[in-house]
Amino acid sequence: MEIIYVLIPIAMIFVAIAVMVFFWAVKSEQFDDLDRQSVSILFDEDTVKPNSHPVPEKKQAEAAQEKGMPL
Repeated sequence: MEIIYVLIPIAMIFVAIAVMVFFWAVKSEQFDDLDRQSVSILFDEDTVKPNSHPVPEKKQAEAAQEKGMPL
């Protein structure tokens, strides 16, 4: 029976911490846009790096032929 005197305050501390973490998450805008992250995995990211230049197809074909690779 004495263990209840220890377990109840510990449980109350855990609940208080959980409530504080929840309010911190809401305050720091963790729950503002729930749809963007869940949908973003469905779309491919076809971004070109600003420093890279696309290689023309002729040069790619010539390089492949020089290496003996099929087109």
